[in-house]
Amino acid sequence: MIGSFFSRLKQSGFWVIAPPYAWLVLFLLVPFLLVLKISVADLNFGIPPYTSLVDLSDNVLTFTVHLRGYALLFSDSLYLMTYLSSIKMAAITTVCCILIGYPMAYYIARTEGSLRHLLLLAVILPFWTSLLLRVYAWVGILRNDGLLNNFLIWMGLIDTPLEIYRTDLAVYIGLVYAYLPFFILPLYANLVKLDARLLDAAYDLGASPVRAFLAVTLPLSLPGVVAGAMLVFIPTVGEYVIPEMLGGADTLMMGRVMWSEFFTNADWPMASAVTVIMVLILLVPLVVLQMNQKRSFLSETKGGQ
Repeated sequence: MIGSFFSRLKQSGFWVIAPPYAWLVLFLLVPFLLVLKISVADLNFGIPPYTSLVDLSDNVLTFTVHLRGYALLFSDSLYLMTYLSSIKMAAITTVCCILIGYPMAYYIARTEGSLRHLLLLAVILPFWTSLLLRVYAWVGILRNDGLLNNFLIWMGLIDTPLEIYRTDLAVYIGLVYAYLPFFILPLYANLVKLDARLLDAAYDLGASPVRAFLAVTLPLSLPGVVAGAMLVFIPTVGEYVIPEMLGGADTLMMGRVMWSEFFTNADWPMASAVTVIMVLILLVPLVVLQMNQKRSFLSETKGGQ
């Protein structure tokens, strides 16, 4: 009986999907449940810095839930402004990556031979260096006495240094620089599979290059655009390093708030509540990404048939 059970599991493909599901449960679901548990605890000045949810005293089991963190989240406008600011900065960064990354990915996909590999290498090359070092390099470029201002003054284009460092503009520059490859690579993978005969057919039917792009290339590349946009938007919302190193004191992003609550205020329940709400907000683009990937897979399957 046990042998037949394992035989049915093998036939159903269970052992193929079990490892990734186990990975997700172990490294995503379990940590999230731990954070969720801390978020409904109360602040405790000790180790650990939060109260236990279960208490067994006098042989009586009591279960206590505290919603102080969530109540403060919805009553303090600062947290709402921080969520909105994080979403706004992530959305603007995503739009900038689309505007800059689409022409780059399109050009790389249309390039032939070794030049394509060199261009791809140029996109991937920044990953060979630590993000911290790359962002720190932007500090030296954008500060008042940095490379950019010195160059502009030397060229005679400005008389006084531009105030870029410690502003939201510096944060946008850092975010677009750091996450642009995450948009280019999935879009390139989509564009490079595009059948060039479809464009030839459009030209034969009298379509101009712009019309052919809008009618053929752009619709077929939308799955890659959505995938790349989500890969930029989702991590940008919770970004900490770039806003901390390039942004000013008034740069509101959730990563900085979570760090402050965890390590400055030592208020783990409040920080966990902030994290839980942020994860719930990010579930929306995650669902969109999953639906887009499923639709793309089904269309490729039908096309292959």
